[in-house]
Amino acid sequence: MKRTDRQKDRQEAPQAGDDPPLHTELGQRVLREHVAAIYFNYSATFIARFAFIGVVGAFMLLQLDEPLVLPFLVLHVLLYLHLCFMPRWTPEAPLGQSAFWARRITFVAAMLGFADGLAPWIFVPAGNLPATAVLMVVMMGNCARAVQSLRPVKAALFGHTLPMMGGLITALLWEGGGTHLFLAAFASVYLLMMLRVGVQEHRLLTESLMLRFEKESLALRLGEQIAATERASTEKSRFLATASHDLRQPLHAIALFGAALENALQGRPEGQNAQRLMLAVNALGSSLDSMLDVSRLDAGVVTPEVQPVQLDALFLPLNHMFSAQAEQRELQLRVRASRLWVRSDPQLLHRMLANLIDNALKYTAAGGVTVAARARGAQVWIEVRDTGMGIAQGQQERVFEEFYQVGNPGRDRSRGLGIGLAIVKRLSRLLDHPVQLHSRLGRGTRFRLLLPAAEAPAGAPVVPVPAEIGWQRRAMPAMPPLAGQVLLVDDEVEIRQAMRELLRAWGLEVCAAANEVEALEMLSPDRPIALLICDLRLAGGADGLALGQRLRQRFAPAAPLLLITGETAPERLQRVRASGVPVLFKPVEAGLLLRTLRELTATRRT
Repeated sequence: MKRTDRQKDRQEAPQAGDDPPLHTELGQRVLREHVAAIYFNYSATFIARFAFIGVVGAFMLLQLDEPLVLPFLVLHVLLYLHLCFMPRWTPEAPLGQSAFWARRITFVAAMLGFADGLAPWIFVPAGNLPATAVLMVVMMGNCARAVQSLRPVKAALFGHTLPMMGGLITALLWEGGGTHLFLAAFASVYLLMMLRVGVQEHRLLTESLMLRFEKESLALRLGEQIAATERASTEKSRFLATASHDLRQPLHAIALFGAALENALQGRPEGQNAQRLMLAVNALGSSLDSMLDVSRLDAGVVTPEVQPVQLDALFLPLNHMFSAQAEQRELQLRVRASRLWVRSDPQLLHRMLANLIDNALKYTAAGGVTVAARARGAQVWIEVRDTGMGIAQGQQERVFEEFYQVGNPGRDRSRGLGIGLAIVKRLSRLLDHPVQLHSRLGRGTRFRLLLPAAEAPAGAPVVPVPAEIGWQRRAMPAMPPLAGQVLLVDDEVEIRQAMRELLRAWGLEVCAAANEVEALEMLSPDRPIALLICDLRLAGGADGLALGQRLRQRFAPAAPLLLITGETAPERLQRVRASGVPVLFKPVEAGLLLRTLRELTATRRT
């Protein structure tokens, strides 16, 4: 039974070169192209036949004294005129009518074939070999031309050549004699050869058309898949923007309350719980920051500021940043001094290296991580090596994809979200710093950044990286007093309360409003504004940037404006960047907020 099924499948499956079934769209498209190829030269063919029959007819009238020559010529002229005025296929014809037009062209070709097949019975007189030879040459040439022009439709090819050459062969056989029999055999062999050539060329044409249409179909499906992928990517970005903003709002409030609580409990046993709370909040904020970085890079709102960068000055904060994490995991972190300079954006390069080091520490169970730089001609190689689990060859391209993690099927949150290397890949394209990856399973991984070397500016200080740097918690610098109050505009009640508590703990006078109307009610000329802090997206679709600029222009033109937002929509971020107003993204770490406020107020005082 299985053998019978396989034989049936082989019988039903189209063989290479066969015409595809007409009930399929592919078969109709192929047939349409075949019909179009024949009708493309339809008019030229009949003009050529008119000229041809006139020349041949005049020759035969002069060579033969045969009364049937003139009726033969008249018959052909009337037939040609009839066929010339018959309805023809046009490119506007529906695809489903291709089979009809193929039958029509087969009928026309067969009529011409039978008409040409009458010629030997008139023009092959006994004993007139010159006329017979001329007729054979003409009909054999006509056969070759028919094979060339009618090969797209195999039925038309056979319908024309068989009656035409069949009339010649039978007329030669009817005359008899050795010479005529030899000519009949020669004409039969010639006919078979030409039919074989025509069938082969028809097969090649069919195969080429099928391949062309299959490629077009694949290209169309690929275009549809690309469009669907782009739509999915747009929807993903929109979802991330919405979800990130909605999550950042309460997380920002938690971070502010936690920072205020940590300050209040400093030096007391309960302060350890506040510190643990802030560690958890900061970890969650880091995950949201990673998603925000991807959104910002995809939005094209990040513009690198390329300049000479001293790597040792960049390595020093990296060592400070990750030494505690390495110590906690009982790993060795080695950051080697190099005295090299490169051309890059210091902040973006710092983010690339931070992501690489963080990734290396997360996937290293024993041993350590080494960060080193060395000069190679006009380039500088920065390498981050680890002694971790390694990456299989088939996964080395995928690790740069979003949310893809090696050896983390359970989505262990301690290993992050799987976005760090995706950010590295985007930044490498933005900065034109190629990233090379080499890894061996069980032996470790090496990431290499290729950067253009730079000369050290004249008088630039050399910042060495010590072999070991101890990590310690540094006290937060105090906030200097302001000559006025801080105006906070945020539509979230919890955020206003948390921000008010935190700023008051730093010795600042705060007035908080939910919208522009409340802010106008609170402000007066005798209460100067020293600083404005606004949320970017307020209730009812209000624009915090425009609101802050209006309030500053009216009440405090010299006061700095700070935006705090959880917004990730690319168009909003582009507009904020174009405004030049500084912005912090929720959740804002208390230390970062304090440093930003100090910088803004220090700039105003200078």
